[in-house]
Amino acid sequence: MGVVAAVLLVLSAVRVFAGATDLTSSGTVQAALTAAVPLAMAALAGMWAERAGVINIGLEGMMVLGTFGAGFAGYQWGPWAGVVFGLLLGVVGGLLHAVATVTFGVDHIISGVAINLLAPGLALFLSKLYFADAPGGGQKQSPRVDDAQKITIPGLSDALGTVEDKRWFFVSDVAGMLRGLVTQVSLLTVLAALLVAGSVWLLWHTPFGLRLRSCGEAPVAAESLGVNVYKYKYLAVTASGAFAGLGGAFLAVSSGQFRDGQTGGRGFIGLAAMIFGNWRPGGLAAGASLFGYTDAMALRGSAAVHALLLLLGIALVVVAVLQLRSGHHVLSSVAAFLGVLFGFWYFSSDAVPAELVGAAPYVVTLLVLGLASQRLRPPKLIGEPYRRGQGK
Repeated sequence: MGVVAAVLLVLSAVRVFAGATDLTSSGTVQAALTAAVPLAMAALAGMWAERAGVINIGLEGMMVLGTFGAGFAGYQWGPWAGVVFGLLLGVVGGLLHAVATVTFGVDHIISGVAINLLAPGLALFLSKLYFADAPGGGQKQSPRVDDAQKITIPGLSDALGTVEDKRWFFVSDVAGMLRGLVTQVSLLTVLAALLVAGSVWLLWHTPFGLRLRSCGEAPVAAESLGVNVYKYKYLAVTASGAFAGLGGAFLAVSSGQFRDGQTGGRGFIGLAAMIFGNWRPGGLAAGASLFGYTDAMALRGSAAVHALLLLLGIALVVVAVLQLRSGHHVLSSVAAFLGVLFGFWYFSSDAVPAELVGAAPYVVTLLVLGLASQRLRPPKLIGEPYRRGQGK
């Protein structure tokens, strides 16, 4: 709680100093949630596969399959049909990766790259086949898809909105951010939060989770205790595809249609968020939230991104101090230099070039995730080939 309070204090101070009300507005939080969910699902997908010892860099391709599935079924039968169909196409991608890596022993990276190359081409081919002549569709996009239902907590939302409008230091900022969490929240966002929490319980508090994680740590020892390593690897990679497909489906449903190139590299950012989170659900959710927040700020335009420069400079200086205390002198020096550089950029300019606004979420996320990560511990035998009975 102390860390959260400190972050809110910094946000409040920067909001007042820069006059950037969007930093803590409820609208920004709502947009951040929408942007964070697909990334969180991609990161969760990567975690499930890699906890079982299978590297899955095919997340981008599986998300692409999810976006097409949501567009195909969503415009015909509604958003929830689109979500289910997108999830199922993600499962197909996961199964292909599992067959290649687990059964045939194909290099995990090669298999993932193949999926990333094939999925966009397949989605574009099917898009031209099914959407080109559909009303409101096109060769690279589906007809409109209705959004999923959204919920608001009555009374609380209005009360928080009243406090937010007062623009009081810290108090109004907290109210604005809380209001964004209880106003017009998509049921898909609620589902994503439940999946993250459910993964914590399933993987760390059940015998199933222990067996699955043992497949990434010591598969030979797990097999000697009666664990069917192949089965658990298949389950993990299939679940990985399902989560990635769900992330892609959310992206299509929340934006109202499938579009070619819609994922925009989120599968790879999801992998970065997973590593930042040390292969744990809570940490990857924090990384996804960071991307969602910066993406929401980018949508607010150049002025909001300009204020983000100051916020990023402060964050990098804090990272530099933490890395110095941990003995990581090189990372500390790089973070300190970049923090000062972003601070100088903010004070020596009045706006950010329009060309850089769209890149801001990716730059900010990769900088912070890359420089803040410490004591990473991936599963011990991740990516290593395994054959049944090899320990005998």
